[in-house]
Amino acid sequence: MTHIILFGAPGSGKGTQSEKIIEKYGFKHISTGDLFRKEIAQGSDFGRTVKELMDNGQLVPDNLTIELLKNHLSQISAAKGVIFDGFPRTVNQADELKKLIEAQGNKIDAVINLVVDEQELIARILKRAEISGRSDDNLETVEKRLATYRNQTEPVLDFCKENEILVCNIQGAGTIDEIFARVCKAVDAL
Repeated sequence: MTHIILFGAPGSGKGTQSEKIIEKYGFKHISTGDLFRKEIAQGSDFGRTVKELMDNGQLVPDNLTIELLKNHLSQISAAKGVIFDGFPRTVNQADELKKLIEAQGNKIDAVINLVVDEQELIARILKRAEISGRSDDNLETVEKRLATYRNQTEPVLDFCKENEILVCNIQGAGTIDEIFARVCKAVDAL
């Protein structure tokens, strides 16, 4: 089974590109953001905690995220591959994911890192806010989320390189199809 981490800053197009990868390659999709939003919609205690954190531009603590991920991974049946969309977001999460996958006799095959200019990221997120109405898509929160990404999430790339996990930097600007063609080239090379 192929395990790919789709990586990038908020607004880099991870969700859009993961949908296209799923459609073309038949991979299963794991988005902790989607799992969090599902918990919020259900109104669970976990969901209320997550909503408060997300509304303030903060990351959900690793222990809660890992527990949610473990539960979800145990429900996934055999597939050609798995795309991790928006996870891991910290070095600790990356280490825990690596251990989880290795315990299943597999490995993380690659990180596809969507690289997008920060001003483009902000414009994309604010545009998305107009369409989706996500409570975490406003200028103040976006700036906090990008700072959190730089400080807590970007170091995951160094962790991956240090652990000999292939990191494929993909230019995330252009049309959706242009970006997807670049992503496919990386996936096909695996």
